[in-house]
Amino acid sequence: MADKAWFYGCSFISVQDTLADFVGRHYFKNCYIEGAIGFIWGRGQSIYETLSTHNKSRPLLPGFITTQGRQSEQDTSGFVFKYCTIKGDGLAYLGRAYRGYSRVVFYATSISNVIVPQEWNAWLNKGKSMDKITFAEVNCTEEGANKQARVGWDKNLSDREIAFLVKPKTFIVRDGWMTTLPSSLASL
Repeated sequence: MADKAWFYGCSFISVQDTLADFVGRHYFKNCYIEGAIGFIWGRGQSIYETLSTHNKSRPLLPGFITTQGRQSEQDTSGFVFKYCTIKGDGLAYLGRAYRGYSRVVFYATSISNVIVPQEWNAWLNKGKSMDKITFAEVNCTEEGANKQARVGWDKNLSDREIAFLVKPKTFIVRDGWMTTLPSSLASL
């Protein structure tokens, strides 16, 4: 558990709970994450930029790329995937709702045909109101970005909401912590 952490060019490989993005503000750039079940999970406040994910779930049991646990409207946590690539050997959901206010956004991401048509899973919130959960896919491309069979409760975010979430300066760096990184990292 850490706040204000930056990961560049790292690989995280496992099956379940590959990356515990449990709490704090994080920035992942040019990383690789491979897993099968909830392989990016927690309630961190994080941006994943130019990340490559690889789903290794079993053929008859779809996996989950994210399991995000935002706990209230005041909770600032959420996972934002920006300019990423999703591939794999098995099927997966983009995410499942770990708490009643889960927030996951995929922005301008290349999504291969490994995503199940429904895209999102209510998991622990099945049968409950889904209006507080923010699962969104914005300007994504490739076969897996086809929204025709999506769940009815995925969000259509406003341009203002999208701009806030995809910019590190507004979503994870309001206090300027990334400006204190060595200049070789800050320019990446």
